[in-house]
Amino acid sequence: MTRNGLSTLQRQLRRGGALAHEGLDKQAVVDAAKELGLALYVANCDPARSRSAVLRAIAKAVDFPEYFGGNLDALYDCLCDTVLDQKAGVVLWLYKLHSGDPALEEDAARIETVCSDAADFAHENGRIFSYVIEHAGRHPDPEPGVAAAPYGEKN
Repeated sequence: MTRNGLSTLQRQLRRGGALAHEGLDKQAVVDAAKELGLALYVANCDPARSRSAVLRAIAKAVDFPEYFGGNLDALYDCLCDTVLDQKAGVVLWLYKLHSGDPALEEDAARIETVCSDAADFAHENGRIFSYVIEHAGRHPDPEPGVAAAPYGEKN
């Protein structure tokens, strides 16, 4: 990425809030976050087929405390605490959130709202919270006679 492109991305990160996934270079985000002193967390949401599984993926990536409640209020609280724990702020990348799954469609929108609210909180507290939601559509339908891979298992 050119120096000009990197500075544009840095301006977007400094502003906080959602970053559009389309055309976003992952390495450029890593580099820009590092230069700005932002902690970068990537939550692998690909295997998640429910809100609780998505929340577990986020909790694992961000290393939320053991008492994490596993609901959207707890997600907001933990994201805000994580932002305050960092010198400059946080970038959260939700990798392959299957927001097209009927079981996740509404929850994906709610999770996005929580992220937006956390970005507002960060801004009000002199920190940065930027996030990328990599929407991945629906999970493929299961093949007859083939068991689904257990959550947390790498493909």
